[in-house]
Amino acid sequence: MSDAASTPVKSALRTLDIIEYVVARDGPVVAQEIAAALGIPVSSLSYLLTTLVDRGYLARDGRRYTPGPGLERLKTRAHGFSLEERAAPLVRALRVQLNETASFFVRRDWEVEALVTETSDHALRYAVQMGTRTPMHGFAAGKAILAALPDAEIDTYLRDTDRAAFTPTTITAAEDLRREIATIRRTGIARTREEHTPGIQGIGRAVVIEGETLGAFSVAIPTARFDAGVERRASELLTKTCGLLVG
Repeated sequence: MSDAASTPVKSALRTLDIIEYVVARDGPVVAQEIAAALGIPVSSLSYLLTTLVDRGYLARDGRRYTPGPGLERLKTRAHGFSLEERAAPLVRALRVQLNETASFFVRRDWEVEALVTETSDHALRYAVQMGTRTPMHGFAAGKAILAALPDAEIDTYLRDTDRAAFTPTTITAAEDLRREIATIRRTGIARTREEHTPGIQGIGRAVVIEGETLGAFSVAIPTARFDAGVERRASELLTKTCGLLVG
């Protein structure tokens, strides 16, 4: 796609993300919060916010923005939005900020399923198949959710599941997984090291609200682009993103 064609598309996506974010927050938000949440440069955000206010899709009171009269049909309380609708703009923001495939997974028994996913623009990339269920031990998001479970549930999982080795580095042994869970609980970050797909590193973090695990955000990064700096930035963004969904 040419630059001329891609720039309007990016602006359109950012405009939609702003609207969805402001409506889902169910309260006034300032421009700095929107910029931080969605990874939009302040210079670009200012123009988009002005346009949305002019068109009536947002209302401005001082430094604070709320849904405008043009969005009356969409006005509702935050709990009226599905988990998918709330996670979608945050997944898109993760993808934009890292330009790596980002997803939000939910638990399905002893598996995880991608509820929302956005694929990297890079030629070398990993694509998550929507609707496909994957055993928890194979994906970083699955490990993150597993580590958030009560000890008794983890004991049941380790006792009752058959854990396939997808690659030579897949962690399947119960004691090895217990050590992984202890690390995840200590750091908050789950990792897979080419454990599901050769050449792909996964980083994930679970979203827990009042003891209930809603799911987990994750990013999939080819080993060729993965280093300590990338891991640190991805971990920081995952932590911030989980906090935004909780908030």
